[in-house]
Amino acid sequence: MQEKKKKARLLVLGSIVAFIIAISPYIFYLYESFPQEQTWETWLFTFRSTYYPTLYMAAWNFMNKFVPLLLLIIWFFTCKHWWYHVILIPISMFIFQLFSSLNDDAQFVDEFEIYYIIPVMMIVIPIVYLIRLKLFDKLVHGIDLDKIDKELKEYEEKEKGI
Repeated sequence: MQEKKKKARLLVLGSIVAFIIAISPYIFYLYESFPQEQTWETWLFTFRSTYYPTLYMAAWNFMNKFVPLLLLIIWFFTCKHWWYHVILIPISMFIFQLFSSLNDDAQFVDEFEIYYIIPVMMIVIPIVYLIRLKLFDKLVHGIDLDKIDKELKEYEEKEKGI
């Protein structure tokens, strides 16, 4: 019974992910529903763009960052490859770009985000390289580091026991 629930939950989750990917072009083109004016007044709120000449351009810029970010996040959480941590680098780039496009005081959008990504890259790249190194040793050279560690511990125990 538990197995059926798990399979049903995975099917629902997979369906939601597939639906989001399928409608991603429509999500992107939502910017076309924004007015070609600097101020948008509705009965709920009034929104004014101070940086962009029109709300249409602000929404277009936002969607240019948001949709790829959304698809990269889906890819990160559904990827089963050993290198999936590398996807964090473009995710962090799009996050910085998204925040800078939302920042009304930004003078230069999409120019300096690469410098903010360097710390992310300094963490992710060595982790991915170590994972790759362990996999390469195990699959290509047939070296199992866990087995070697176990043998070394047994050898040390023998040495101490003598």
